[in-house]
Amino acid sequence: MQLVSTIEQLRATVTEWRRAGLRIGFVPTMGNLHNGHLELVRRARQQADRVVVSIFVNPLQFDRAADLDAYPRTLEQDCERLGDLAELVFTPTPALMYPHGQQQQTKVSVPGVSEVLEGALRPGHFDGVSTVVCKLFNLVQPDLACFGEKDYQQLALIRKMTADLNLPVEIIGVPTVRADDGLALSSRNGYLTEAERAQAPELAATMNWLAERLAAGERDLERLAADGRTRLDNAGFRTDGIDMVDADTLTELTEHSRAVVILMAAFLGKARLIDNQVVAL
Repeated sequence: MQLVSTIEQLRATVTEWRRAGLRIGFVPTMGNLHNGHLELVRRARQQADRVVVSIFVNPLQFDRAADLDAYPRTLEQDCERLGDLAELVFTPTPALMYPHGQQQQTKVSVPGVSEVLEGALRPGHFDGVSTVVCKLFNLVQPDLACFGEKDYQQLALIRKMTADLNLPVEIIGVPTVRADDGLALSSRNGYLTEAERAQAPELAATMNWLAERLAAGERDLERLAADGRTRLDNAGFRTDGIDMVDADTLTELTEHSRAVVILMAAFLGKARLIDNQVVAL
């Protein structure tokens, strides 16, 4: 594995690979890697000859400085976990990515999908995501990039940005990796206490319960969301949002909708946990 922190080093290596006709896969991360991240890298490994993983805690997508400062930086452990799965790990600094500062940085904004749901709750967050991913695509110039389906709205955002800007990158969505008890793997799980970790699978259990009701034909979405909220709150969560929207557009269901996605968000202690499930209509 090659660890590089400059654009010159990155481009020199990528140029060699391209001259050799090799297919390049890419997995952008913020580090603190878990098995969910590693599954993304394994998928890239299956589809490409060479794999690049970026580890960059992107300040542009944080709306609170305290959250940015508290985000775990575990580069040495991350590299150990990656092992031979990736040929190159790119570790830029904020100064390298945003040399003129964040306020003067040209931003990529994806209308529509960035403004609803999580985007409405966290203004500017998805602009930070789309901007950094676009920059990384330009730097790495991959043939394909893998993103987890756990962050459903983020994946939709990246797909639309890539299509709208005609970027020559195949976007591959990778199914959510779960613990044996059903909890979606996430860096945020590290904030859970032992007791909270035992409670946490109820988020997925409630989501599955709602999915079963949708699959059985229930269509009163307000009632379903209210029932889900009550069940989570009674289980010790502080529900932040339960949304059921068109799985393709992330807007309200219509008679033309082919599937609904259930988007779950709830606080458990200090951790804000998210999950999602798609149900065919």
